[in-house]
Amino acid sequence: MTAYIKAISYYLPEKELSNTELSALFPEWAVEKIANKIGINTRHIAADDEFASDMAIAAGQKLFTEHNIKPGDIDFVLYCTQSPDYFLPSTACIIQEKLNIPVKAGALDFNLGCSGYIYGLALAKGLIAGGIAKNILLLTSETYSKFIHPKDKGNRTIFGDAAAATLISTSGLAAIGGFELGTDGKGAENLIVKQGAVRYPQKNNDTLNDGYGNEQSPGNLYMDGLEIFAFTSREVPALITDTLEKNNLTRDDIGQFILHQANQYMLEHLRKKMGIEPERFYIYMARVGNTVSSSIPIALYEALKEKNLTSGDKWLLAGFGVGYSWGGTVITFN
Repeated sequence: MTAYIKAISYYLPEKELSNTELSALFPEWAVEKIANKIGINTRHIAADDEFASDMAIAAGQKLFTEHNIKPGDIDFVLYCTQSPDYFLPSTACIIQEKLNIPVKAGALDFNLGCSGYIYGLALAKGLIAGGIAKNILLLTSETYSKFIHPKDKGNRTIFGDAAAATLISTSGLAAIGGFELGTDGKGAENLIVKQGAVRYPQKNNDTLNDGYGNEQSPGNLYMDGLEIFAFTSREVPALITDTLEKNNLTRDDIGQFILHQANQYMLEHLRKKMGIEPERFYIYMARVGNTVSSSIPIALYEALKEKNLTSGDKWLLAGFGVGYSWGGTVITFN
């Protein structure tokens, strides 16, 4: 049974952090430098009392309202986050109740970052193919801002908070094709919040400087930018090639390439390395930042508003990042 993306909505927190504000905090970080290199003008930041589940619920409610979807039709909830409310219970169970989804629906959390949307589509397709569910609510929500040290100018510049909701069903807008997935745990410590969970429960607040003017502690988000760049430069072109082969396609068959919106410099490097024309390589991050697992559905939502579609058009989606973890698929429009 074929699985389809039927509808997408997303939610952004009210609070914004602009380049002007960041430049005032870090005078060496000029507004133009941030915009030109990172490609981000502003990013949305969750309020102190606003958490990833709150944003996921808001995104789900928007989906129901914008697309006239009934909560009672949902028979499975997939929730992707790396900032869950609790160690237990699964936040998806709390979301089920808050969104008035039937108690007969399945619900689970999965912990992935920038590849999370692709993995969520794969899980949803598997549930439909196995006859387990017919209408799956895929929620992605992240509040990386709560992990970032206030004086970490690099990560504060890149990441924004957001949530997205996608309905995957047995009919809809775009059929979900074959998947190419990958994992390399050797890169785990290059993008990590090391303390606060079971292995290192005690947070150490001693401030460290990474040598690039960013202050962090072991309880904050740490990212080795050079290693992450090397990883993406090595793996993503191969991911695109393998995803096309999995779907028996060539690059010329793809109308739009929508990758995880990491930052403009990285995406432009990948685009040029792969020889993809700018008009077929969609970028949407200037007003939202890198929203982790929500970056692809947000970009997809905006691209659908901008692009003229005809039946049979194919778009390639690819995510990559923390884990290391990566994945790609192709969607074909009705």
